Amino acid sequence: MRAASGNMDPNSKRFIYRVNKEENRKELKHVKIDESSVIKSDISTKKNKKNKMELPKKKYYRQRAHSNPFSDHQLEYPSCPEDMDWSKLYPAFKDENSGEMTKEVTIADIGCGFGGLMIDLSPAFPQQLILGMEIRVQVTNYVEDRIIALRSNHAKEQTYQNINVLRGNAMKFLPNFFHKAQLSKMFFCFPDPHFKQRKHKARIVTNTLLSEYAYVLKEGGIIYTITDVEDLHNWMVKHLTEHPLFERLSKEWEANDKCVEIMTNATEEGKKVARKQGSKFVACFKRLPNPEII
Repeated sequence: MRAASGNMDPNSKRFIYRVNKEENRKELKHVKIDESSVIKSDISTKKNKKNKMELPKKKYYRQRAHSNPFSDHQLEYPSCPEDMDWSKLYPAFKDENSGEMTKEVTIADIGCGFGGLMIDLSPAFPQQLILGMEIRVQVTNYVEDRIIALRSNHAKEQTYQNINVLRGNAMKFLPNFFHKAQLSKMFFCFPDPHFKQRKHKARIVTNTLLSEYAYVLKEGGIIYTITDVEDLHNWMVKHLTEHPLFERLSKEWEANDKCVEIMTNATEEGKKVARKQGSKFVACFKRLPNPEII
């Protein structure tokens, strides 16, 4: 059977659910969803009594909590940013006459998980394109299905057109997707802590990776970090503080920034920490200007 369905029993609910969702995803993930398309196709999928597309159910997208970023995941990625066709992810922002995109991605959620942050950022930044990058297959599928449902259910308002997700490894291929100084905000929410010391090289914040983040982040752009693991928080703060192109922002700045508020409360992992009354450690850093070469 198809890889998306794995080796599951073809008569199981999970198998049938995934196959139906995969067919729906192929039909709708790259098309502009508006009132006319909803009426024309009736968004051929299961709807509830209020004629709304049902949001995907996590129980059918079972996946390990983390994935090895150094493994060969058979990912698709452009050879350079110019080769990336963003219109497939954001068809509402494609000029019908020229065929060109009217906007470019400026906000990235690295390791976006189940997409909670993007969904809350979408109405806060309706004119900015927001991309989630996620390495896990089923989690990526879940976010795609979630966005399709939201776009369908809000076709009249044309909301949630500015968010999407792609399966990718930001630790390897970030410069393949983004131009120099393209991004204004990057989010790292509850990343894998990789507790064992020999695994620290796999953490999403390292000296080498920070230089790549600095490349795609514009001057004055912000890196947002949040975790419930204090050791990882201290690690990220240390490496960002030591990097010459980043400067930590104050707690006062954090208290007045709407993205910090959204980040603290929007993600599924953050909600889980709140339910368990755990701690959340936040740190934000500004991208500094490149030093002058004398």
